[in-house]
Amino acid sequence: MFIQIALGTALMLLSIMIAGVSFWLMEIWLMRYRPWLTREPHRPKLIIVLCVAAVWITLQMTAGVWLWALTMLGLGVFDTMELSVYFALVAFTTLGFGDVLLPVEWRLLGGMAAANGLLNIGLVTALLVEALRQVRLQQLEMLKGET
Repeated sequence: MFIQIALGTALMLLSIMIAGVSFWLMEIWLMRYRPWLTREPHRPKLIIVLCVAAVWITLQMTAGVWLWALTMLGLGVFDTMELSVYFALVAFTTLGFGDVLLPVEWRLLGGMAAANGLLNIGLVTALLVEALRQVRLQQLEMLKGET
């Protein structure tokens, strides 16, 4: 039990670090393109930021799923990569079909993967909202400065 909790905690922390680095890279990207994003026309650029952030989030979430899947495969919890990725994805997104179950000696990892997924979903929602908010505030500042 303690090995599962320690391993699950380490995976959660690593996943959070991936999210943190992802946020940092997104901020660098936004700052690099700030002059372009704040020039007219604004609305199409907000759509571009939304799309880029959505792809960014998808990559971040995919990294978290692969982290869990590769760990479970490495532990021998599942025999195939497909089954390992499937379970990690279903647990991470908290979908929880229940058609694939972890062996009893590893079942705590399923709950921890789900908790990690919930946390990541909250983090990526914050990223998306903050990215759009920052760009829009900068655009409004530019409009205010022009009048």
